[in-house]
Amino acid sequence: MALLKIRTYPDPILNKKAEPLTDFGPDTQRLFDDMIQTMYVEDGVGLAAPQVGISKRILIASPAMKQGEEFVIVNPEVYSFSGRESGIEGCLSLPGISGEVVRAQKIRVRYQDRFGKAFDLEAKDFFARIIQHEIDHLDGILLIDRLNFHQRQEALAQYKRF
Repeated sequence: MALLKIRTYPDPILNKKAEPLTDFGPDTQRLFDDMIQTMYVEDGVGLAAPQVGISKRILIASPAMKQGEEFVIVNPEVYSFSGRESGIEGCLSLPGISGEVVRAQKIRVRYQDRFGKAFDLEAKDFFARIIQHEIDHLDGILLIDRLNFHQRQEALAQYKRF
């Protein structure tokens, strides 16, 4: 396994919509493992492929923050949202920045696992927040894009000082 370089704002790949993944071969399996290792080394609970320079619809989520209990979610499609809750989020691509973001409290998502097998998942609370945050990355949306104007200006000023 290898550690991958985290892309940080304003890297242009972070604002690009990622392409669906169709190849689940050995190179892709290594990429999944490298993303998992990188996420844990960086103390993240989620990581999207664009954050490591790969414009594919892949995300890793680890709500329990325990090795071996992470989810590899490929080509996700959220088809149901319910409830709303506000929470503080950070982002590996915006080190030192956090902000309050409103997200759905519960989601249902169709996706493929690391081997291409189709699944349907209901996620709630923190797990739902992680998935929504990482799907934003797959759609070229950053944490700062979810903040109101004043919060965004303050976060960007803080980021430039960091």
